[in-house]
Amino acid sequence: MNLVIYAIPFFMLAIVLELIYGWLKQRNTYRLNDSISSLFLGILSQAMRFVTLGVGGVIYYLITKHFSTPLMDPSHWTTWIVAMIFYDFCYYWLHRMGHERTILWAAHVAHHQSEDYNLTTALRQTSTGFLFGWVFFVPMYMLGIPAEVVVTVGSINLIYQFWVHTEHIPKLGWFEWFFVSPSNHRVHHAQNDVYMDRNYGGLFIIWDRLFGTFQEERISDPVVFGIRGALNSWSPVKALTHVYKDMAKDSWDTAHWRDKLRVWVARTGWRPADVAVQFPREKTDLSDFKRYDPKVSRLVAAYCFFQLVSVGLLLGAMQSTELAYWHGVAGWTVLLATAITTALWLEGGAPNDLSLWELLRLGALGLLVLLFWSKGVSLSAMIPILIYAGLNALFLLFLLRPHPLYGAKLSR
Repeated sequence: MNLVIYAIPFFMLAIVLELIYGWLKQRNTYRLNDSISSLFLGILSQAMRFVTLGVGGVIYYLITKHFSTPLMDPSHWTTWIVAMIFYDFCYYWLHRMGHERTILWAAHVAHHQSEDYNLTTALRQTSTGFLFGWVFFVPMYMLGIPAEVVVTVGSINLIYQFWVHTEHIPKLGWFEWFFVSPSNHRVHHAQNDVYMDRNYGGLFIIWDRLFGTFQEERISDPVVFGIRGALNSWSPVKALTHVYKDMAKDSWDTAHWRDKLRVWVARTGWRPADVAVQFPREKTDLSDFKRYDPKVSRLVAAYCFFQLVSVGLLLGAMQSTELAYWHGVAGWTVLLATAITTALWLEGGAPNDLSLWELLRLGALGLLVLLFWSKGVSLSAMIPILIYAGLNALFLLFLLRPHPLYGAKLSR
């Protein structure tokens, strides 16, 4: 059973409580733009199941049927203990290789791009992990652990990781010898030299201690969050694809055929020598680090928050309804288009320049309404979509007033 869907309301409540706590303690760790970006990526990640065809699931089924040891008894407690420990062991190696091999880092990097560290960062997830991530859990199925047990312990592992994405919880003493904590996971999200590529465990930190990848958080080295090649964008497309794009470009540009292939399997950070000289890439200077933080008006901020709430509700409706494949793809397209245009607003784009993209998005939404209507969906069932489109139109009319909207500082 995938428990993550049922945990989402509690995630949202915890985010609100952390925000309130930060304000009361005068140590707010949230920025609206960064949080919206993270939550959009989380929504797109959850919506990917409407688009992907579940290749990993098919392979798991074939392994269980033809190559595994006899299935363990899912009703016995030992099955669950073995599965919980073994899942985290497999996750450790997936997570570690996700930092040590560029092709896997390309999928994982989205989770590390936030230059803030709060509970929305936990929900900042990739949409391309399905490509290779399943490989690392094949041993669980070969061992005979039932699929329903693997899915359940996997969701428990993911839910556990949510609470460690906070700056407000200090070190926890003996607990940190065995379990992942906020302190040692802050280290994992750091771009400081001393902290890079450390603390990969999801539930247990013992794997890092055993395999030499553990690093304790130091008072003398305050954590700087983010990635060395700063994204400097709120675009979900750039967030999810920029490393793939960089690899493709390096593979194309290098003159050596061996390097053209090596780019795709090399250790993270490796580049062909000729390409590195011709096209050097700038890395973040931590001595003068400034977070990406373009300013927009409160009205634009409110519009972007409205879009976040809207796509969250749309995803909830999609998950609670049995959709035909192409209807699911259509819904995912609306989510993606909304995330892209919202990112452009957050980056301070001029309203007149963005109005065309917004009109195209609303036009596509109108076509979807007509499509659903032609398939027999009643207009009354589409009232929420029509209300959403109407509110968008009202916002746009107000945003396109002949008055400057940018320059007012976004409240934090």
